Amino acid sequence: MILETQQLTRCFGKFTAVDAVNICVHMGEVFGLLGPNGAGKSTAIKMLTTLLPPTAGRATIAGYDVTHQSDAVRRIIGYVPQALSADGSLTGYENLLIFAKLYGIPRSQREQRIREALAFMDLQAVADRLVRNYSGGMIRKLEIAQSILHQPQILFLDEPTVGLDPVARHQVWNLMQQHVKDYGTTIILTTHFLEEADSLCDTVAIVNRGQVIATGAPAKLKATLNQPNATLNDVFITI
Repeated sequence: MILETQQLTRCFGKFTAVDAVNICVHMGEVFGLLGPNGAGKSTAIKMLTTLLPPTAGRATIAGYDVTHQSDAVRRIIGYVPQALSADGSLTGYENLLIFAKLYGIPRSQREQRIREALAFMDLQAVADRLVRNYSGGMIRKLEIAQSILHQPQILFLDEPTVGLDPVARHQVWNLMQQHVKDYGTTIILTTHFLEEADSLCDTVAIVNRGQVIATGAPAKLKATLNQPNATLNDVFITI
């Protein structure tokens, strides 16, 4: 087990965005958080990445408590937020160099790590181009490259393919699947593309109004409907 939450809760005033959530994620799996807008997915991700303190409950990543051992947690995770965040006034290479320094990658290793990340995400040809001239798909690949520079144990992707065309979306997920295969990285993702989650995730948790209402392998959840050719979309609508 690399991630576990126990009654994880976040309130904003009288509104409970995440309500006593219990999830367990195994090392090396792709785990999807699915649900409608406002279900609490991004709030849960922000707590797990130490950006937002829980109101109640607890969460651990690789044995570290996200509240009381946040520095240790940050060293072993990568995070790609929902909104595009790369600095458009810098080149792709310069964005990666800043992250390499922030992650504390030794000077002797920075160049190799950056070049490897650029190559892995197929960005070598545009490494010296200003990011403001990148396409949306290229920016997203750069942000993923930033998040894997320090070879994290667990990678959080919040709506990683939102706004991307089908070709770019397919490219991003092919690269992420290859990364899981090569490094054994655990991935936690949120997505509204249920067919994406169906094909990529080992386990999904369906969230609504801050609560987890169903958890399991996509095939297992679809089997509960007892209907041929059931999809995750059918499961989502039914529950």
